[in-house]
Parts: sequence; structure tokens; C-alpha cells
Amino acid sequence: MSVISHDVRASDVRRSLAGLSGSAMIAFGVFLSGFVMSEPAPYELIMAVQIVIWFLFGLAISRTVAVPLALLLLYNVGGMLSLLVMRDIGGGPMYVAVSTFLALTTILYAAVIEERPQRLELIFKAWVAAAIITSILGVLGYFHAFPGAEAFTRYDRAMGAFQDPNVFGPFLIAPILYLLHRLLTGRLEQAPLVVAGLLVLVFGVFLSFSRAAWGLLLFSSVSLIFLMLLKERTAAFRLKILALSLAAVVLLVLALIIALQFDKVADLFTTRARLVQDYDGAHMGRFDRHKIGFLLAMERPLGIGPMELGKMYGEDEHNIWLKSLTTYGWLGFISYVVLIGWTLAAGFRYLLRERPWQPHLMIAWITILGHCLIGNVIDTDHWRHFYLLLGIVWGCIALEQRHQKTKRIPAGPNSAA
Repeated sequence: MSVISHDVRASDVRRSLAGLSGSAMIAFGVFLSGFVMSEPAPYELIMAVQIVIWFLFGLAISRTVAVPLALLLLYNVGGMLSLLVMRDIGGGPMYVAVSTFLALTTILYAAVIEERPQRLELIFKAWVAAAIITSILGVLGYFHAFPGAEAFTRYDRAMGAFQDPNVFGPFLIAPILYLLHRLLTGRLEQAPLVVAGLLVLVFGVFLSFSRAAWGLLLFSSVSLIFLMLLKERTAAFRLKILALSLAAVVLLVLALIIALQFDKVADLFTTRARLVQDYDGAHMGRFDRHKIGFLLAMERPLGIGPMELGKMYGEDEHNIWLKSLTTYGWLGFISYVVLIGWTLAAGFRYLLRERPWQPHLMIAWITILGHCLIGNVIDTDHWRHFYLLLGIVWGCIALEQRHQKTKRIPAGPNSAA
């Protein structure tokens, strides 16, 4: 009997160690998503190995997680079909390969979250750590704080350890929401550290001078506070949220005023703050290309292939809906629209339920919605953190559906005992 119990304990220890090492691998992968200065980046290499290892060792795909898997596969099949119409295939196959890889990361994140919901907190903490480090690099680079610091800027805009300020800024939004939620719900003695982290991240977003990131920050922060006010019914808690929110706004305004004392910052802010830039509304500017691209895509059911619109008109699509049409054809476009619609609808259904994973679902859902809005003026197709957000939301949806299924299972005959 003792031998059997010893074997059981040893098996439990092995499973526990395997679970901990798996969680550490996932957290490390999320952390690396904040450092993409060249491609393939360390993130690609680590996550590609993880995808193989996790599925070789039998990571389960539930019926719920199979939904985004099927839609993302259809999306990428559309991309593969678009290669057939390209005269010069060039980098097209590599582009579709990266798309397929990123789709698989969504499924991996969703599956490991469903398997162990405690990984959500680890994922967000790793994301916050990466965001703070890359934001500090961007800020120091912007002010040329050390030799070679310009490697972390582009066009006099902070971009951290990324290749583009327009990706760097949005990458910081989910960590900002996570810290904001911690500030509004946590203990007051923790507030100074949380506020310090928030100031670093918000300053990074500001110095990215990305209008999309600025709008995303404003939309996401207001949405989070609104949903928290909607969820928390007690007057005391609502008063705390409003007081802390006002204090945070005052701090951010003061920080902005201080930043604008630097001529370099003020000049670029004045330029970037215009809603419509010359390259947006001018002849053959961004909006003209959107119109031309959509008309062209209506004549090409298979699309025109990856990066082809940029070759034809000098600039890429800068619109995720147009991108899905030109690069993935009608099949890809329909699959993408269904995926986003299904993600937002299913996530909204479970948004305010009292669950351990509810804050993480709320943060990821708001950020995805914001990304869909800025997707009208920017490509989010190969943004690693967007696929992470999709995985988080679908992992939480799977957890909720498993929870509901458990509640519906009738009690056994011995349950009364």
C-alpha cells in the first residue's frame, strides 16, 4: 500500500514540476515578445520550439479553442491561395509562414490558459516586465541618454526594442490596463510602485508619437474604468475608483506638461497631434489607397498576394480589413471578420461575471476592441501581442464554458454523504 502511495506522490510531484516548467516557458515567451528588433526575433525561435514541445506532449485542444483554430487556418489558407496569383512570389511564402506561426501561438496560449488558469497572472506579469524594460529603452533612446541610444528610436520617435513606433506604443496598452486595474483594486501601500510603472509606460506611449497608440490608450483606459464602475455596485468602491482615476489623470497631465517643456517634444507633438496628416488625406495618400485597394480587391477573389499593394502604390495597406482582403483573399477576409466578431461577442457575454480570470478577460477584450478600431488606419496583421490577446480571450472563454459545463453535471448518488 505504501509503495502505491509513494508512486502516486512521485507522479504528482512530476506533474507539478512539469506544470511549473511549462508555465515558466510560456512566461518567458511572453517576455520576449517585447524585444523584436530584427526578424526572426528570439520570440519566434522560442515560441516555435514551444509549440512543437507542447503539442508533442499532448496539450489538449478543446472544442472551444478549436473555433479560433479553424478560423485562423482558413484565414491562412486564403493567404496560401493568394500566392497562386503573384507574378513574383518573392517573400510571399515567408509572410504566410509567419502568419501561420502567429496563428498557432494564439492556439497555444488559449490551450495552456484553459489547462491552468493561474497562468493568466503569470502571462500579464511577464508582459508588464517586458513593457517596462522596452519603454525605458524607448524613453532613454529618445533623449539620447547613452551612446547608441538612437537604436531605440525611429524618425525621432521612441520605439523601444521594436522595429516601429506604431507597434511599440500599442504593445504597452494591455500592461497599462493591468497596472491601472491593480491601482484601482489593490492595497494603497502598493500604489506608489504601480503609479511609477504606469508613468513609465504612459510616457513611452506618448514618446512613440503614434496617434493610433494615443487613441488606443484613451479609449482603453476610459473603457476599463467604465466597466469597473458598471461591475462594482458599492458606493464606496465606485468613489475609490473615481478618486484614483482623477488622481491618475492629474498626474498624467502634469507629466505631459513637463514633457512639453522640451522644444523637441513640443514640436513633434504639435505635428503629430493633427488628426489628418498630409500623407493621409493627400492625393494617393492613405485614404485614397484604401479606396483603390478595396475596389481592386473586389475584382480579385484570391487577393493580390502579400506586400503587393505596397509594390504597386508605394505604401502598404495601413488598414487591417483591407489587408485581409488583399493578402488573404475573400476567404481570408470572411474568416477574419467572423473570428473578430465571434471573439468580441463571446468575450462580451462573459465580461462581467465574477470569476478568477474576469479581470484578465476584461483587459484583453477591451484591448482587442481598441485594436480593431485602430485597425482602420494601421496594419495589425503580424503584431505578436495581438495574437497573444486573442489567445487570452479564447482561453478565458474556454474556462467559462468548462465552468458552465461543470455546473450542469448532476450530482452523483453519493454526493449527499
